[in-house]
Amino acid sequence: MISKVIVRKNEYYDSVTLMSLSSKVLEIEGVEETVVSMATKMNKELLANIGMSTDEVEKAGDNDLLIAIKATADEVYNKAFEFVQELLTSRNTKKKKGEVPSPKTIDAALEQMEDANFAVISVPGQHAAREARKALEKGLHVMLFSDNVTLEQEKELKELGREKGLLVMGPDCGTASINNIGLCFANEVRKGNIGIVGASGTGLQEVMVQIHRLGGGISQAIGTGGRDLKEEIGGIMMLEGLKALSRDKDTEIIVLVSKPPAKSVEKKILEEVKNIEKSVVICFIDGNKEEEKDLNNTSFVYDLYEAARKAVELAGMNNEKDKIHSELLTRAKELKKTLKPEQKYFRGLFCGGTLCAEALSILRGNFDSIKSNVAKNQNEKLEDIKIYSGNVLLDLGEDQFTVGKPHPMIEPTLRLDKIVKEAKDAEVGVILLDFELGYGSHDEPVGVTIKAIKEAKKVASDNGKNIIFVAYICGTDIDKQNYAKERSLLEQEGVIIAESNSEAANIVIEILS
Repeated sequence: MISKVIVRKNEYYDSVTLMSLSSKVLEIEGVEETVVSMATKMNKELLANIGMSTDEVEKAGDNDLLIAIKATADEVYNKAFEFVQELLTSRNTKKKKGEVPSPKTIDAALEQMEDANFAVISVPGQHAAREARKALEKGLHVMLFSDNVTLEQEKELKELGREKGLLVMGPDCGTASINNIGLCFANEVRKGNIGIVGASGTGLQEVMVQIHRLGGGISQAIGTGGRDLKEEIGGIMMLEGLKALSRDKDTEIIVLVSKPPAKSVEKKILEEVKNIEKSVVICFIDGNKEEEKDLNNTSFVYDLYEAARKAVELAGMNNEKDKIHSELLTRAKELKKTLKPEQKYFRGLFCGGTLCAEALSILRGNFDSIKSNVAKNQNEKLEDIKIYSGNVLLDLGEDQFTVGKPHPMIEPTLRLDKIVKEAKDAEVGVILLDFELGYGSHDEPVGVTIKAIKEAKKVASDNGKNIIFVAYICGTDIDKQNYAKERSLLEQEGVIIAESNSEAANIVIEILS
């Protein structure tokens, strides 16, 4: 075993680039561990936790690059390190071969693109607010991908944005589609007359995907960042996004997507909705149906598919369907007979946080107990993400799992071991999985997971039982990944493939309740 860490002074790369690079290095056979990241405090702690920190690492600063590789042999290490060099060099070479060099600052970027009106910011959290403020002062709308921005900074930025008539999407905003151009994690969808404002990443993606599948199209999809509807922020960007879509000539239907807002924020949003002449669909996942408001031109729904279906219906297309497609219902009933009496629990291993939260919302009430790391109710909160039993839903994209590692939407390897582990539990009958396609996501999220599914099924078979996989692919036929191919791989393994995240959860209910 060989383990080395290289520190490169003042060599900066954004986190998305480095996470993608790390995932490619991990695919090299014999590489046990790799961390290619900026030397932030959190990443240095990660290296210390896995026993790879050095004195040089401890002295490194936020603008220094860390290349840490642990491999089974010298030749594997050398191969991996050369691969990292090649990827980083390739990136820089592309810059040199371009007609103009990539700008290093917002001012330099504006010198190259005088008419630019939008900035996507992905820098370490401690610098993010400063860069966002610079962009706003220059008259640019901002999508702030970075996290670790304080609530005080977020409010200050959003108040400045509101004052200047500019959007501030984020911090920690991972999904948007502006003028049909997907930003960060976003699906390729048809252009249309439905605009969305969403405080959830995969929630926004799911609504976009379902609208596309139902024949509709998207005018704008505005992300707000997950904290926008907290009391401290006051829903500033949800309100500004709503106003912007109400003025947008290409938007005829407006959809709002979020987990339940703070009560005072919900009141503000509903008051603003009263002033909107266009039809509005509101989807607050886990919202209180008893408090549904009677507002003209407003429809309240409580799952993401229904939000899309209602919006498409308001756009003039009729798309009624059963809760579960009949052929899937028949198949679920047949497979249910193959389970042993003791196989009474499910395990959900999610890449998408909002999809996990939606599944919890749907599954709750059909089972005596469910635990999850995304639960807000104390009695549902999973206390230990490593030791659990019964019905469990895990969002593997939460910080508990991803410190120093790629998000599972970029690199699904994180959940492969868990798939096999769950199959070893004699009480587990169903494993629920989601796969996200689109910009930013892994090129073959299903392809990289099939080996684990095969192994899990073998583990179950060797123990004299069957295990049922239920999956949902959040993607469209025009996403950069090959949707048909990814789906075909799951079909070959006998996986039940739902047409929406809510349908997947309802299939689990059909099998186990």
